[in-house]
Amino acid sequence: MSQPDLTEKNNNSSGESVPVAPVEFNLPLQKQQALQQVFERRAGERQLVVIQDFPDPDALSSAWAYKLIAAQYQIECDIVYAGTLSHQENIALVKLTSLPVQRWPMETAKTKDLSVYSGCVFIDHQGTTSQLTPLLQKAGIPVVVLIDHHSLQKDVKPEFVDIRPGLKATATLMTQYLQTGEFLKLDSNDSIHVKCATALMHGLRSDTNQLRQATKEEFMAAAYLSSFYDAALLDSVLRSSRSKRVMDVIERALSNRRIQDNVSISGVGYLRASDRDAIPQAADFLLTEENVHTAVVYGIVHDDFNEVELAIGSLRTNKITLDPDEFIKEAFGTDVTGKFFGGGRSQAGGFEIPLGFLSGFNENKEYADLKWKVFDTQVKQKLLRLVNPDS
Repeated sequence: MSQPDLTEKNNNSSGESVPVAPVEFNLPLQKQQALQQVFERRAGERQLVVIQDFPDPDALSSAWAYKLIAAQYQIECDIVYAGTLSHQENIALVKLTSLPVQRWPMETAKTKDLSVYSGCVFIDHQGTTSQLTPLLQKAGIPVVVLIDHHSLQKDVKPEFVDIRPGLKATATLMTQYLQTGEFLKLDSNDSIHVKCATALMHGLRSDTNQLRQATKEEFMAAAYLSSFYDAALLDSVLRSSRSKRVMDVIERALSNRRIQDNVSISGVGYLRASDRDAIPQAADFLLTEENVHTAVVYGIVHDDFNEVELAIGSLRTNKITLDPDEFIKEAFGTDVTGKFFGGGRSQAGGFEIPLGFLSGFNENKEYADLKWKVFDTQVKQKLLRLVNPDS
């Protein structure tokens, strides 16, 4: 028996029938079936969906999509993060869409009754960027599902894993699950579905530099979401203004930048944890300068709860031949346990380096200035060694 022709037919100007390719997406069937099996086994349970400490639109929207899908199997999910929402667009996204996410700072997380959760889920990370991971491990809560688009970071063995570094955004991956229609059929008349679709559209746009770095899969996902998202709502999210503190950090990045071989490097000094999202925004801004193809901005961020300080940096590039993941890992290496201080994806990367013994706030300005000078010099030296080894 011959297979049916599923292609639609359009007539061109000559009246001839022209085949039109059906909508496609690259979700492996085995992944779809494997996730369905996990949901069926776990039906009726309660799960903790953990996103990175400082979540971005990709993580927020992807976690929400997972929560909606899991609800079809009577699985109740709580989406949590331990850090801070500091980027103005992230705050606007959560507020304007009523995105169901909870902040669990460590002092709060330690008082939670974790026994109510039969498993946890990592979305848009692999457990290395959340302070909650060790707490969950200590409580014996297994990782049931891991869905991410970053390169494999460590040996994680949950019941279900879908890691696809070829995609630019986890929102793209989650949209592919929605496109099957087997998990959840989006309804343009359902306000929750519309808001989630809007968040997913924002997530894949933000991780692809407004689709300028999008792959075929991102465009397909965006085409699917275009039937459900609220354009006016997304515009409201994107119109959120930068705070004065963010503008101050960008000003510092401009004043302190050093350009070497089309790479702009800038240290911005000390920042509060609530302002750490100003660092990638400053890197984005420096990348717009003429004849600059890569920008790295970094500063020292104080973690009030853990009483530690971190040298935190972001890299942005439009140079196709530069691999941010490889660059960051080669520049800063690993800690004593073999864990890399940073990494990246296509055209973006970041790093976090604990200051160790020198951590801690000191009111002596001379001491603080000296500490910054040491770390500023060290970070610049490691970066410039790769940019121009002969310099």
